[in-house]
Formats: sequence, structure tokens, C-alpha cells
Amino acid sequence: MPINRLLGNASSADAERLRQAFAVTLKSLDLVNRNDPVSEIVARKVIEIDAAGTHDPDEIAKRAVKEFGPID
Repeated sequence: MPINRLLGNASSADAERLRQAFAVTLKSLDLVNRNDPVSEIVARKVIEIDAAGTHDPDEIAKRAVKEFGPID
């Protein structure tokens, strides 16, 4: 799973929170293959949103989906 590779030395609580946000984001975007290069882009976005100060997994997922979601 790409998020595990990108987490590096994150604490177990931080890592679990980001894994949860990543999983919700993938599900919301209907992405099934976690080894797809697009999944790594999503993982990087989840980490970026967290680093910017949003730490709630559901809020991280909402923001990521909004950025990657379909354009109307």
C-alpha cells in the first residue's frame, strides 16, 4: 500500500489516522487497486492535507475527494 511507504517515521497514531483517511478517500473515488500509481498520488494528497493542519480522517478524505472528484 503506497501510504505505508510514504509514512516513514510517523507515530503509530498518526499512521493509523492517515491510513484511515486514505482508505475512505480511495473508496469515495471508487479506486480499488491500491498498487495503481493513482493511489500513490492520493496517498501523497492525504499526507499533504494532514501536514497542512487537518487531522480528522473524515475531513482529510472529504478535502482529498473534493480535489480529485469529478469536475461538473
